[in-house]
Amino acid sequence: MAMFDLSPLYRTTVGFDRLAQLLAEMAGDNAPNWPPYNIERLGENEYRITMAVAGFGPEDLKIEVKDNTLIVSGRRPEKFAKGEVLHQGIAARSFERRFQLADYVEVVDAELENGLLHISLKRELPESMKPKQIPIKTSARLKTIEGTVEKEVEAKAEPAEEGKESKAA
Repeated sequence: MAMFDLSPLYRTTVGFDRLAQLLAEMAGDNAPNWPPYNIERLGENEYRITMAVAGFGPEDLKIEVKDNTLIVSGRRPEKFAKGEVLHQGIAARSFERRFQLADYVEVVDAELENGLLHISLKRELPESMKPKQIPIKTSARLKTIEGTVEKEVEAKAEPAEEGKESKAA
């Protein structure tokens, strides 16, 4: 896999070292790849992370949100099999998986079902950040002018209609 030199980024920016570190981890082989997970979009502002954590119980899992980072970790007791394990195909190792959350995304719920951990997330903008429509007011002077114009138009239209009626009669 190609490695990228991120040292120019460190020389020309301040405060982006965390981003560069994340990019380096994702490009390298040291990026965690277990347990497998899905990220789903359920609606405009609703998301769900599903992680395959077979063999872990609720007491073995920990979900924590810290500084816009969702941290899901699992710790298993050292010895869980009663006999000698001849082949271990089911992963029993501890893990820690981190997800960067966008601003105003909060964890709503977590549920463990059939070896799958479902974490529900929702983006909730504060009222001050939501778009709002501003009603447009008209001034009283403009209404008076419009009302006068409408009355003048109606007054001019009435005699013409009366004239037509008198000719028809």
